[in-house]
Amino acid sequence: MHTITKKELVDRIADQTRQKRVAVKKVVQLFLDEVIEELGRGNRLEFRDFGVFETKKRAARIAQNPKTLQRVHVPPKRTVKFKVGRLMKLKLSEGLKSEQPAPATQANVSHPGPPSAGTSV
Repeated sequence: MHTITKKELVDRIADQTRQKRVAVKKVVQLFLDEVIEELGRGNRLEFRDFGVFETKKRAARIAQNPKTLQRVHVPPKRTVKFKVGRLMKLKLSEGLKSEQPAPATQANVSHPGPPSAGTSV
């Protein structure tokens, strides 16, 4: 697995669209700023086939410090939830299939036993 940075995405998009990197970077950053702004307002963002971003409220709770075993109050907070869309689900499942080793077949499995006729030992 490899981490792709915003810069790498900007470079790819600029190359594919033949636009200047500066212009592409500005558009990508504006898009990300708008996503953050809308989520900050509590709005749900839906991108067909890609996925849905929405905020969830997490209630306050009492947690425990694993090192000291002391109880700690954790205040309520909002988090972002992402639900994967249809096309992304397909791409992810295709990726899993290509990463799995091929199933064993007769051609690539050796079985101990007597040598077959016509071979010397």
